[in-house]
Amino acid sequence: MTPYINPNFELISFSSDVELANAAGREWLDEIENANRGALPHHVALSGGRIARRFFQAATELAKARSTNLGSVQFFWGDERCVPPTDADSNFAAARELLLESLSIPEAQIHRVRGEAPPQLAAAAAEAEICRLVPLNGDGQPILDLIFLGLGEEGHVASLFPGESEAEILSKPVYRPVIATKPPPHRITLGYWAIVAARQVWVLASGPGKENALRESLTSTGQTPLARVLKLRSHTRIFSDNHVE
Repeated sequence: MTPYINPNFELISFSSDVELANAAGREWLDEIENANRGALPHHVALSGGRIARRFFQAATELAKARSTNLGSVQFFWGDERCVPPTDADSNFAAARELLLESLSIPEAQIHRVRGEAPPQLAAAAAEAEICRLVPLNGDGQPILDLIFLGLGEEGHVASLFPGESEAEILSKPVYRPVIATKPPPHRITLGYWAIVAARQVWVLASGPGKENALRESLTSTGQTPLARVLKLRSHTRIFSDNHVE
């Protein structure tokens, strides 16, 4: 594990996706256990994708080995595909299979985005629920304790893709429907300002094809969605098995 610290991001490099997933899992459980010691809730937004599945498996094994109490954790999602919760493309389905059911998380702690509903209604319902349960900042954005983000080959995070208009980028809904440039196209995502409002954002950037997007995102002139997140936030942690230094 090799850290590289920039004024507004920390890049932590790993030799493999397994090493990355285990490190992120250990550090996440540390965050939960710290919240437990302070009798505080832990509000987290999960991501999807291949590395998320690896991370869920690692976190589940570690939580069982450590007997971590996850009763303080409220689970949300950074984005969801507009599919039923049993669909193979559903981000919720992956988390349920590899994390939530394995750790017997009660339904009351799970706040999924209802991808099977009409997108505008699903986004509005998800926004109402997260804003009811999570403290808000002065702009009405929920202050999540931690948001996990993956990284796409073109630099997308959550379901924020390149090519959006400035009006879309600057819009303030917590959750909004989007049309993705990769299948499945219809999705619901946290907006940039909700990501900026989080106490912590951890990016899990893993796998072939991500290296160029990550390298561009880390430059001062980067134009990817990840680059925008890094510029808007004061600090973001990036866990990566891509070597870009």
